[in-house]
Amino acid sequence: MALKPTIYKLSIAISDFNRDYYDTVNLTVALHPSETLERMVARIVAYCLNAQENIIFTKGLSNIEEPDIWVKTLDDLVTLWIEVGEPAPDRIKKSSRLAPEVKIYSFNSKSDTWWNQSKSKVNQFKNVQFYQFDWQQITELATFVKRTMDWSLSISGDTVYIAAETQECELVMAELI
Repeated sequence: MALKPTIYKLSIAISDFNRDYYDTVNLTVALHPSETLERMVARIVAYCLNAQENIIFTKGLSNIEEPDIWVKTLDDLVTLWIEVGEPAPDRIKKSSRLAPEVKIYSFNSKSDTWWNQSKSKVNQFKNVQFYQFDWQQITELATFVKRTMDWSLSISGDTVYIAAETQECELVMAELI
């Protein structure tokens, strides 16, 4: 019998000072049985960094043809493709052909190694942006996870401040060039 995903409910007040975007979003996030809490919180932060109309979590790990998050137009064209993790250069090449804007958010403890091995192959794609979350900070954020959560997320410059009911942390995001 296949394992089922664990469902989490979030209410997140987003204050993005970089884009002058302010909203409260209610999310239902499924944690795939093979996914870690660290990867899930990285997906949530990536969603909030790009929050806009028509942004959705996809089937992600359950469907390898889809990214983790995307934005589609009403006529089903992908305008933003978001991957969380360290995708292979071939997958990045494919996504850069399918969407006019692609963002990759690396968070793993081995993301420096992934970037050093991949950057010469992927820097040729002009519509792709690469970011890296600090692994220790993602690990700290994963300790905030409960089945039902209320978060406040403030984005300023390259820093994301997350406040939960009794905890808070800072997450620094570096653009990889």
